[in-house]
Amino acid sequence: MERDTRQIGLGTDSMSQESVTKLQKATKIKIGKFNSLRAREVQPGEFWDVVAVTAADESQRAAYELQVRQKVARKELPLGPHYKVFSDPPGPKIGEAVYIDFFFFFTTKRCVIIVIVITTNMTCFQGNGGSTLYALQQLNDIYGKSLERLRVILIHAGGFSQRLPSASALGKIFTAVPLGDPLYQMLELKLALYVDFPCRMKPGVLVTCADDIELYSTGGDESVRFDQPGFTALAHPSSLSVGTTHGVFVLDPDKKSGHSEVENVSCLRFLHKPSIDEMRDSGAVRKSRGGCFSLSDTEFVYTDSTYYVDFDTGKSLLGLLEELGPLHCEVDAYGDFLQALGPRATVDYTSNTANVTKEEDSLVEIRRKIFHLLKGTPLSVILLNNSKFYHIGTTSEYLFHLARDGALRTELGLLSSAFSLNADENPGRCVMCSVLDPACSVGAGAVVEYSRLGAGASVGGGSVVSGCWVGAGLSVPGGVFMHSLSVTRGHRAGFVTVAFGIEDDLKRGVEAPSRMAELKLFGVSLPEGLSRWGLKEGELRFSGGAPGCSLWNACLFPVCSDQQSSFSLSLEMLQAALSGSAFTVPKDTPLVSMRESLECKNLEEMLTFRRGLYEDITRGKGDNQSS
Repeated sequence: MERDTRQIGLGTDSMSQESVTKLQKATKIKIGKFNSLRAREVQPGEFWDVVAVTAADESQRAAYELQVRQKVARKELPLGPHYKVFSDPPGPKIGEAVYIDFFFFFTTKRCVIIVIVITTNMTCFQGNGGSTLYALQQLNDIYGKSLERLRVILIHAGGFSQRLPSASALGKIFTAVPLGDPLYQMLELKLALYVDFPCRMKPGVLVTCADDIELYSTGGDESVRFDQPGFTALAHPSSLSVGTTHGVFVLDPDKKSGHSEVENVSCLRFLHKPSIDEMRDSGAVRKSRGGCFSLSDTEFVYTDSTYYVDFDTGKSLLGLLEELGPLHCEVDAYGDFLQALGPRATVDYTSNTANVTKEEDSLVEIRRKIFHLLKGTPLSVILLNNSKFYHIGTTSEYLFHLARDGALRTELGLLSSAFSLNADENPGRCVMCSVLDPACSVGAGAVVEYSRLGAGASVGGGSVVSGCWVGAGLSVPGGVFMHSLSVTRGHRAGFVTVAFGIEDDLKRGVEAPSRMAELKLFGVSLPEGLSRWGLKEGELRFSGGAPGCSLWNACLFPVCSDQQSSFSLSLEMLQAALSGSAFTVPKDTPLVSMRESLECKNLEEMLTFRRGLYEDITRGKGDNQSS
């Protein structure tokens, strides 16, 4: 059950200038408040209460630990939190449970906890709903009765990240955002945008995702408060077409909403990715009106994003996990939980598996148990009438919002060059945590992150270059994605640079290699691309043993001994595929897939490369200031 890939809320062109100005001002205040908390010990009530990270495997757990430790050492996060790493129980899911106390400030008055749940479906079938339940169970095991006094944030960041491969190895929650000094990642941004929530929230859990951004403003004395029993969800005004890919709230038609930027109302029912007819029949469709916001459509619906569960309801969910036992099907934290809420909820949705990624025999039975446990639980909705919701879970969305679209850049104050050396400030492109030679060039609409570019190197428009060492004079074409990973194969360290077209569908699979012509790489059929590299169709290996063949598990990318050679060789292959010229892969060069690269990733080496960039940039900025 994947969350949507489309932006919802109001586009800048459909918002009044007054609404946009309010949004910008409110966002700037939140970010300023979070920045004031960075590098200092927070006081009780100022911030969330605990930090726990759930990892996909042991190496990723170590990588998350290192990344958070480095953030604390570099004073990028508020000090004082008790950070933990844990995962789901052993079985067909994330991995073994681990508990690491690697940074700890404790007083007799309080223990600060932020919970970040990073789930994956690499071998995991319980979905973000199951991960929510397991996280609650582990928190309860650790903190016992003291949990009833804690304010917790759960950030789900799971899956292969096949639609944003640059985040596959290190996690979506650590995706760079061109903001702040030190540089923000999605973790800091989520905490900044929710910085006002903890002090206005009763003990409980806030559930959100790592790849979306919610911006909103409140007017006058209004504020977002999580103090009602049961579930409380944030709601954004959206077009009917957007509602078909989201959760939609059905509100009481007799209680007309006013013109406030924030309104608290009760919800009759929650619809998960409904058709337009279903929205109309259920009474979810509302008429556009004037006030603090406007829509180009004459009709709209309120769609979901983040929700809160009070402590007592959280205890009920723990009881649900005990009743269900080990989960062997995908449970959605939105569709399967929220559809059971409200006075008009019915059991009918439990048998609808149209939006399920992997259908299991036990799913309907488990959904029915969830429905009967949660039936009658209140669902309150906070209408954020002047709000915008952005999804940044695909390479196209990443490029659009960070480099091309002025809306999010303006609203968040995003930079063209963030914590980088020798990158120009020209709008319409984005460079983050990178070291560029002064003679480099980056094309319009391109994103460069965590990379080094040598003298005369260039990146074409609309491309993504991530974690790469681009040698002098090399030219990256436009409209491509290149990402270098450190790997360890047979106890030998190496590097792999994967390359795809921005529009390539990495998830699409065919049943057998004989049908690989249906797969497109850089706009040409996969067999044609292979022929340009001197390879025959029968020589292509698909990794993983999973049914189906896709670009994700096609072994196309050479393993090299050093990072620069890896990039250069993959670039030659890319250029040959695009130009139609012939290129012969060096004999005896091992070829691996993106999937295999992740299975043998060397995350410590990747973080060492990033640390080197950080040190060079810090030193370079210091030299510039002293001169």
